[in-house]
Amino acid sequence: MHASLTPGSVQPGLAPDVNDDLVFLGEAALQARASRSGWPILIVDDDADVHSTTTFALAGLEVQDRPLEFLHAHSAHAARALLAREPGIAVILLDVVMEQPDAGLHLVRYIRETLGMLDVRIILRTGQPGYTPEMEAIRDLDINDYRTKSELTRTKLYTTVAAAVRAYQQLHALGIGRAGLERIVHAGTELMRLHGARDVARSVLRQACALLGQHAGGVLCARDPLGLRVLGAAGGALHLEGQLLEPQHDAQLAGAAGDALADRRAAFGPTCLALYFPGKSGRDFAAAIPLAQPVGEGNQRLLHVFASVVGVSLDNVELLGRLNRAAFFDQLTGLPNRTQLVEDLDSLVQVTADVTLALVDLDHFAETNDALGHQFGDQLLVTVAQRLQRQLDPRLTVARIGGDIFAVLGMSQLNTPAAIQALFAPAFSIDGQDVQVSATLGLVRLSEHDGSGTDALKDADIALKRAKTQQRGGHFYFSRSMGVEIRERVRLMHALRGGFQRGELFLAYQPQVDLATHRPFGAEALLRWRLEDGTMTPPDRFIPIAEYSGLIVEIGAWVLREACAELVRLRGAGHGDFTMSVNVSQAQLRHPQFIDVLRRALLDTGAPPEYIELEITESMAMEEPQQLVEMLASIKRTGVSIAIDDFGTGFSSLSHLQRLQVDRLKIDRAFVTEITGSARGSSIAEMVIQLGRNLGLSVIAEGVEDECQAQILHALGCPLAQGYLFSRPLTPEGLLEWLGARRRDQAA
Repeated sequence: MHASLTPGSVQPGLAPDVNDDLVFLGEAALQARASRSGWPILIVDDDADVHSTTTFALAGLEVQDRPLEFLHAHSAHAARALLAREPGIAVILLDVVMEQPDAGLHLVRYIRETLGMLDVRIILRTGQPGYTPEMEAIRDLDINDYRTKSELTRTKLYTTVAAAVRAYQQLHALGIGRAGLERIVHAGTELMRLHGARDVARSVLRQACALLGQHAGGVLCARDPLGLRVLGAAGGALHLEGQLLEPQHDAQLAGAAGDALADRRAAFGPTCLALYFPGKSGRDFAAAIPLAQPVGEGNQRLLHVFASVVGVSLDNVELLGRLNRAAFFDQLTGLPNRTQLVEDLDSLVQVTADVTLALVDLDHFAETNDALGHQFGDQLLVTVAQRLQRQLDPRLTVARIGGDIFAVLGMSQLNTPAAIQALFAPAFSIDGQDVQVSATLGLVRLSEHDGSGTDALKDADIALKRAKTQQRGGHFYFSRSMGVEIRERVRLMHALRGGFQRGELFLAYQPQVDLATHRPFGAEALLRWRLEDGTMTPPDRFIPIAEYSGLIVEIGAWVLREACAELVRLRGAGHGDFTMSVNVSQAQLRHPQFIDVLRRALLDTGAPPEYIELEITESMAMEEPQQLVEMLASIKRTGVSIAIDDFGTGFSSLSHLQRLQVDRLKIDRAFVTEITGSARGSSIAEMVIQLGRNLGLSVIAEGVEDECQAQILHALGCPLAQGYLFSRPLTPEGLLEWLGARRRDQAA
């Protein structure tokens, strides 16, 4: 058993069958085409006569203007060895029965699955008409045809082989085209990752030459006012990069590129290729590439597709340049913007250098902008930017991160509050008008900072806000304790929002009693927060967060409705002469819908307004007095009464207190605590009680914890009280039980 190669031949005197549609060549024609590569046909059969008759029948024939060339293997084992070193077989004429009855089928499986030869066409032949391969095998193994050797006449054999060759040619061409298209897709992806014109140009040349199967070379050019400018080059033309392409440099490349730009189309010469890339941004491009061999028709089509893809990419390079500036630089001042600053910070927070970030906020810029106009404001911003950039140390980076806030980034010994604020001492000249501007600074040292560039910017902003609350025109450095405090506040705010939605908030009720009779007459609704794990969050932690975040408006509306509903339940249980006291925050009172919320709560629950009391703090009562007077008057018109909580801690004006038309004063617990051990505490409590009596207001003391305090308050003339002496805050069920027990005690 052996394998051999036998080129197609014709014996003199062999005449074609007039019924066979075959094309024979004379010896001269065969010799003329001897150098042309033919279609490799592999004959695999253990019968030597089959090899000779097949070669004889097909000798001298052509398919698609190419001759047939025969390779021979006399066993499946020999065929495996031959296929391993001859991958370009077009057609295999394969005997089914050789060493084993199904040796041919096993060989097909090896060809398809092991060698991965999917393009080669396989024609099964058998000399045993009784043996038929299974239909599943023919289907699953991609067998092109199945014939008995006796039915393959010369015409049928040629027809079968020619059809198989054409099928192979089409599949092979598709494979080459698919590989080319994959290269083009890869090229487009590669080009989109590049940013510089030179890098893109070099990549275009590399990708084009890869499609042609040759080493990179040539130039990519664009026209500028002086001529053809080489944007990128490769291979032997690399020295031309960045230069004007003149004929004396390389006449062939210059001529091809110039013609492509002039004619606005590609040109495929025998020794040089010119590709044309139209650009939508106003510039066209051309590539000139020296060729190792002429470009075939298939590759020409691929290169046209490639040129379309590259044209978009080159256009994007022009666009990316403009987008890059828009994305990373402020359009008004030309300074780096927030995005660029964050990138710079990200690179600096990784090193241990002593670097400081300073945020510079122009004081009262909004007022200047409103008074003098936006155009004047823009000119002021540009002038400030120029002074910062020109007069600060050049090693510092100046950016504008938005509005009237600039940033200065650099070494701490150079980036100091004194150096920055000194620049604001001289006035700024805008259209011949001198404008005095001051700035407030928030700073953070990156060496003391943990986190990303965005985190550093947030921390500097926290320091800036702290500086603005302390003193305009001053500065403040961020500290770790500030960061922990702010982040804990944010964490608690998110947890509170989620807890409210999950129903973790609830109301507890602290009874209020008449000091003379110890008879309960009302209760104060107190907001509480129990987490999912059962732990309680103190009100002095979460209520300020709710007020700061604005969530108190939504929570407060819920509290008001729940308290009203509880009052209705208490009245239904027989406690008709009972008052419900509800705390109201400043944010709630300022909300334009508060009166509607109050009316809706009363209407929906059926709570009698004369038994509802709203508590506001004394500090709230002193702010925006006229607005508060109007708001409280609207509340009073609903029938609800008003108390001032924590009275004595502020500086109330008596005349203002009279204008507010409040109904009750609450003595702050701090004065109640001091009432037994401090003459000052006793005198303040007595003063509040006397004030209430003089103004015709009810007075209640909160935080009463022992009998001695209760007796002193009663002696001073305070009629009402609440505190641990009487009861801690109770659940709704606990309050009902407590009231029932008190009623039974009093009845006894």
